[in-house]
Amino acid sequence: GKTALLNGILGELNKINGSINVHNAVENGFAFVSQESWIQQMSFRDNILFGKPYNEQLYKRVIDACALENDIKSLGAAGDFKLVGENGVTLSGGQKARLALARAVYQDKDIYLLDDPLSAVDVHVARHLFTNCISGLLKYKTRLLCTHHVQFMDQADYIILVDNGRIVRAGKPNEVLTSAEGLLLSSNHSSQTGVAMTTHKSMIDIEEQVIQTETALENEAEQRCTGTVKFTIWKRYLIAVGIFLSFSIVLSVFLMQASRNVFDWWLSYWTSHQLSLLNIKHITDQTSKKFLNHSLVSNIDARPMFGFATQTADKDFKRFFIIYVSLAIANSLFTLMRAFTFAYGGIAAARKLHKSLLNSLLKCSISFFDATPSGRILNRFSSDTWSVDDSLPFIMNILLANMFSLLGTLVLSCYGLPKFLIVLVPLAIFYYFIQNYYRWTSREIKRISSVALSPVYAHFGETISGLSTIRAFRHVTQFVEHNFLLVSNSIRAQFASLIAGLWLSFRLQLIGIVMVAGVSLIGVIEHVYTIEGSNPALVGLSLSYILSVTGLLNGLISSFTETEKEMIGVERVTAYIDDLPKEEEDNEEQLINLNEERQQKGATIEYRHVTMKYSVDQKLALDNITFQIQSNEKIGIVGRTGSGKSSLLAVLFRLVNLSDGQILIDNVDTTTMRRHTLRQTLAIIPQDPFLFSGTIRENLDPY
Repeated sequence: GKTALLNGILGELNKINGSINVHNAVENGFAFVSQESWIQQMSFRDNILFGKPYNEQLYKRVIDACALENDIKSLGAAGDFKLVGENGVTLSGGQKARLALARAVYQDKDIYLLDDPLSAVDVHVARHLFTNCISGLLKYKTRLLCTHHVQFMDQADYIILVDNGRIVRAGKPNEVLTSAEGLLLSSNHSSQTGVAMTTHKSMIDIEEQVIQTETALENEAEQRCTGTVKFTIWKRYLIAVGIFLSFSIVLSVFLMQASRNVFDWWLSYWTSHQLSLLNIKHITDQTSKKFLNHSLVSNIDARPMFGFATQTADKDFKRFFIIYVSLAIANSLFTLMRAFTFAYGGIAAARKLHKSLLNSLLKCSISFFDATPSGRILNRFSSDTWSVDDSLPFIMNILLANMFSLLGTLVLSCYGLPKFLIVLVPLAIFYYFIQNYYRWTSREIKRISSVALSPVYAHFGETISGLSTIRAFRHVTQFVEHNFLLVSNSIRAQFASLIAGLWLSFRLQLIGIVMVAGVSLIGVIEHVYTIEGSNPALVGLSLSYILSVTGLLNGLISSFTETEKEMIGVERVTAYIDDLPKEEEDNEEQLINLNEERQQKGATIEYRHVTMKYSVDQKLALDNITFQIQSNEKIGIVGRTGSGKSSLLAVLFRLVNLSDGQILIDNVDTTTMRRHTLRQTLAIIPQDPFLFSGTIRENLDPY
């Protein structure tokens, strides 16, 4: 119940009854070091500063008191400006504990709540921390320390012994240690000590600001592509859909639009045929000068109503009607075919790309996860995958529909009114330049928007994992403001995209107005001057089609631009599929499997002159290590925090490649074994254990 006691003081637990009174802590907060160290995706220095201004004298004293000098030297040329990775993934457990302690000490609070920070370090480092930091630099602070190290209890002012959520003993060290010695030394119980001393105000002003080094920001920036979406990306998506299925989709859209245009043309032809049977002379025949609104209504031959035999009319009506209905049914079937093929193709592509992305990530080298925030990975599996799965098929469906609809409109308009080409050609040139400029702009805005989402995800996850620490230090306002800044950057790109769309819409409406005016003017001229070949029914059909051209032009460029923008999701997904640093492929010719009998009885492990470094700019993590472990032996590896103990296991599992040397299992070089076989042979309890969500049984036996 030690951690629960501290959480109760912090206000993280709901009290059933009773009260907790803390002097001057509501406004100033606490300095809190959690049992599981919370480290930010920032530089080593920024993790210690935690928003406070840099004070060189205090900073050096904190580094010395927390035994971090050698650790900073091991970070390479960047020193304490080096990014420590998400949640300190590049640091050992002891280094993370001391970094979290240094952050708390640098904040210069009145009350310090320390949840077992000494458990992650060795005895010598623990003694240094207790002497120089807890009892040294913090000697004028109120400190409540939870610890398993009973050797330090006699230096406390007051001891509280907790067992099963209750206070078993409380009092001065000489009172508690004498009466509860057996309980303290029992492995089934844990101890908790508290040191209370007079506090004093800090001489360092607290200024609420976030300090970020240029080095950290440069390392953290996510790369993005520029320019047009490459043809290989479009090809990659079509292959994911399937070549045959892609052809079927295009064919279904073409047939759907063609049947619709033929359907409209057939209605126009049917109308013209009926007028020809009436034997009505051209409405602009100049043989008579009787006009009504500049249109001739005379010179109609006297004849019976409709001017044709009833039998002929019934026969023609049936023929026209049957074809008309057949075209309508065909259009419906092609529309259904288009909807089904698009839905199936989108699902197939999303499934294939997601599977490839997941496989690529699982085969990725450990160094990638050390340097990449989880927000970037989450962005690929959420926003980008959502684009591939839902947005892209939907908008591409609209694109093809608009493309063939506009093509059908222009073809039918030019067929009914050939002189429309006089207006169409210059407008097409203007349209090309407008859409090209807009597409270039909106595409880059989309890339900026996609990149801007990753920090939002990363900051949100980081805030949730360190919520108790943030609230304890009273840094909620800073994190809210930083989140507001990140969200604002993301929304700014989306707003720019919206404004660019309005800019385009206005210009496309102007093009549509000119087209409608052009068709109307040409139709009137042909009507007035009785130009040969003019067909009133086709002119009317052309005019009705052109009225919708503004919406089609706007829809085409908008859907094409949106498709390009959504293809950036495919671009980002395929970048992870192709470009992630993979673990080296096993050499199939040299692969050797361990003998199953030797696996069961135990195996010998030998390190021969093993040398390893995690990155080129860091010093060697393992330097010429040589030793041998016999079958069934139990070996203890001892060393200070950050000395390379975890690195010995990392190279054994081939999580990191050797710079030099060999590791042998039963005289078999591990580099000649399949990684899958090697890792199945070995078992490990990592320094930071991971449990899957679910029951205890599911974690023990997931299969």
